[in-house]
Amino acid sequence: MIQNKNIANFGVTIIQARHSIRHFKDTPIPDEIIRKVLDCAKSAPSAKNIQPWIFGTIKDKALREEIANLATNGKFIADAPVCFAVFGERDQQYVVEDCCAATENILIALTGYGIGSCWVAGEGKEYAEPIRKLLGVPDNYKLISLVAAGEAKTEGFVLAKKKNLTDITFTDRYGSE
Repeated sequence: MIQNKNIANFGVTIIQARHSIRHFKDTPIPDEIIRKVLDCAKSAPSAKNIQPWIFGTIKDKALREEIANLATNGKFIADAPVCFAVFGERDQQYVVEDCCAATENILIALTGYGIGSCWVAGEGKEYAEPIRKLLGVPDNYKLISLVAAGEAKTEGFVLAKKKNLTDITFTDRYGSE
């Protein structure tokens, strides 16, 4: 158990504050923060500690625009100062789960720095292969996710409305009291 409850409370607050941002300011994200976010991504759990991922950071505006034009639900990637791309080894059994854990770490780390973000699906999407080729990623990897990131145009983070815990949880067996 965590001895320092302030650290635990801070972690919970960061997780609960995270929400999708799709409108960004032009302000660049400092390279040091990008490195720390990537360090958090690589710290995600993975089955058998395989760590089947590689991470790209796309800062070039023209390249982000190409990605945005390919990604059917990610047009806002063009306006984000950075797009993180998470790729995983195709032949690994738990590649999707592992890379999604890494993606979540990216989102939470960005929130901790006060940087807005939005997860854009990649796995199984028609644009996954064209984006992989565009970025020159080897064939043995597949796109799992994209994360648009930058300073939100709106100030501050507002806690997103979520379902009540009692409506979505059960103990031991579903439907039991």
